[in-house]
Amino acid sequence: MLQRTTGDGHIVVGAGIVGASVAYHLSALGQRVTLIESGEPGSGVSGRSFGWVGRPPGIPSPTGALRHIAQTEYRRLESEIPDLNILWTGSLTWDGFNPHPTPRYAVSDAHAREPRLRQPPGTAYFSPDDGAIDPAHVARRLVSTARDLGAVVHADTPVTGLVVTDGRIAGVRTSRGNVAGRSVILAAGAGSATLFPPIGRHTVAYTSPAVLVRLRAEAGLVRGIVGTADFEVRQFPDGTLWCPREYSGEQTRADRDATARATIADLEAHFARVGRVEPISVEVGWRPMIADGEPLIGPHPDLPGLTLAVMHQGVTLGAAVGRVLAEELVSGVAASELAGCRPARFSLN
Repeated sequence: MLQRTTGDGHIVVGAGIVGASVAYHLSALGQRVTLIESGEPGSGVSGRSFGWVGRPPGIPSPTGALRHIAQTEYRRLESEIPDLNILWTGSLTWDGFNPHPTPRYAVSDAHAREPRLRQPPGTAYFSPDDGAIDPAHVARRLVSTARDLGAVVHADTPVTGLVVTDGRIAGVRTSRGNVAGRSVILAAGAGSATLFPPIGRHTVAYTSPAVLVRLRAEAGLVRGIVGTADFEVRQFPDGTLWCPREYSGEQTRADRDATARATIADLEAHFARVGRVEPISVEVGWRPMIADGEPLIGPHPDLPGLTLAVMHQGVTLGAAVGRVLAEELVSGVAASELAGCRPARFSLN
């Protein structure tokens, strides 16, 4: 059975990076928090994400205010929580893949940034402030710190539905019993699209697959985040390479082996003196997608007590969303940073 909890606290469903961040920030504000995860913290799509933390691309977007503070919020988390291991390496992009397509990011010395490039572009875009995280590790650190602050954490506990009393959220049903709470924050990532009917029809929220290939190579091959139109890569200090790929129907071991070989070939096409490269894993993750491409963050328009925190950009926005949404829930004052992300823009019934 679940540990008994009071009904006056917040229930956060999902311990990926968004849910973990919301739980941590609510706990830091002195709130009663119960965090419920169907597996282990960070074991969902967060653990299969590239982990790029960058600034907005300069194109107006409802998430512009959040993306603008994304890096600052992660640096704040670094000062509050030890051992997040964020790598502030900067990013180098070219060939049509330009998150920062403005003259102030343009550089003509790509080889100086990435000396092992086989054919450095004449012009690339370098963003020195961009960073990268291991999303699963950061989620686990957030959960651990939230627990130290008093949060109750239930891992390996699937949530199966909502408890609604007199038209208002009163808690959740789980595989191990009901949990009472005065509010529920749904941050279950891809699972949010099918977990509760109130998330809306499949035309509003749905899932999309992505692939992350992990390789083992010589340390120092790739200095920072590298992105082109057809290839992205970054490297950890221990030599591990992370390469996101488009999903091409990987279902069997043979499929995954073929994807690993294709990724190694792409790496060798972009970098010289690669040396020995060995596959570690090829993992498929299911990302939450919203019909208009923007997050669903804020109160459900028809179910008092239910708050949504569902987005494709969860890794980039995790630190910012956690703080801003927690402060909004505690203060009752709508956050201007979330104005363009409200669920009320859709009919969710």
